[in-house]
Amino acid sequence: MRVESDQSHPRPERKEAAAIAEKNRQSVEDVIARRREAAADRQAGWALLRRLALFGLIVWLVFSFGLLIAQVRGQSMYPAMKDGDLCIIFRTPAMRLARESLAQGDVIAYTHEGKRYFARVVAVAGDEVSLASNGSVTVNGAAEPGEILFPTYDGGTLTYPLTVPEGCLYVLGDYRTHADDSRDHGLIPLDQVDGKVLTLLRRREL
Repeated sequence: MRVESDQSHPRPERKEAAAIAEKNRQSVEDVIARRREAAADRQAGWALLRRLALFGLIVWLVFSFGLLIAQVRGQSMYPAMKDGDLCIIFRTPAMRLARESLAQGDVIAYTHEGKRYFARVVAVAGDEVSLASNGSVTVNGAAEPGEILFPTYDGGTLTYPLTVPEGCLYVLGDYRTHADDSRDHGLIPLDQVDGKVLTLLRRREL
């Protein structure tokens, strides 16, 4: 009589042990997969935080040293700029780094006695400025360029004709009959210039 080997017919205990082992193996693989997924999520989160931190640093650097957002107060630059407008200003230190200088026609922000003003550069160092009794302005013997909507009368602060010295600007507001500018504050030293106005962000209806 032939007796079959136990190996051809595994015992129930062996089948159960194999099933448990397989289940344990799958459980271990699931744990490893979850841990890897959690690690990947953490890495993605840290990467996002690093990108946000870098973006925040760039924004901080740009607006701390490069650009300035300021609100216009008053009507000195009407109609180009109105009271309540927001504007972006290219800061003076950043302009120096970019080797960009101010020129006739640029609109600037400057600080005088603790208050910020906006005005247009009419003359730079070396230019000669004259104000005529009819309200016209001449720079180096030529009429001021651009469309001037309002007459320009002497405010009595300066003596004309005058030559702008080094390190200073002669500025006028576009609303010449109501502007605060060099006729009131005198020549503007460059170290009082906050920067050049690049663009307006918002216009408030009067």
